[in-house]
Amino acid sequence: MKNIVFDLGGVVFMRDPKKCTEDFLNFFSFVRLEQMPHFWNEYDRGTLSIDEVKEELCRYHNCDRAKVDEYLRLAIDKQEVIAPTERLIEQLKKAGYRLYVLSNMSKEFIAFLRQVPVYRHFDGEVVSCEEGVCKPEKEIYQLLLERYDLNPQETLFIDDRKENIEAAEQVGITGFHFNRKDIAGTIGELRSQLKIKN
Repeated sequence: MKNIVFDLGGVVFMRDPKKCTEDFLNFFSFVRLEQMPHFWNEYDRGTLSIDEVKEELCRYHNCDRAKVDEYLRLAIDKQEVIAPTERLIEQLKKAGYRLYVLSNMSKEFIAFLRQVPVYRHFDGEVVSCEEGVCKPEKEIYQLLLERYDLNPQETLFIDDRKENIEAAEQVGITGFHFNRKDIAGTIGELRSQLKIKN
């Protein structure tokens, strides 16, 4: 492998549930559903604005706009880098791997994440809101390969959603499922596979 491609949410960044109220966690529990609400997918695709998504969230939760405004702001502000992933990224960079981002992400979220120091290690990115296409649609994987002239046989893609991994494998990219419930074990397996020492 020469190229390592990272999903962002749930792989590089995550909200710490210990720092969130139960109501807040329940409010955004839909992002872990097998099929997310259509409006959230379209927000990631860049076809719905943040104001339009806020209106959708008001209807979805039957709550007032003030709560949606506060919770969506917190959803962005509470994003933290996953420390073991950050360490792995630093080690991969030093080992000479080319590192990329392939993520479904809205423009407000990605603008925040790009300011986090770990982001400087990436050599390129394909983000759904800027391309009008989302994982697991085949076009977004092809776009990544073509934009950066990547050989799929030399490319590993890490994601926490199995359907995104399966789609990557359909275009010849090797997939690796990131288990958010066992981050230490997952990072250990990646280190072993990529021959990276602790």
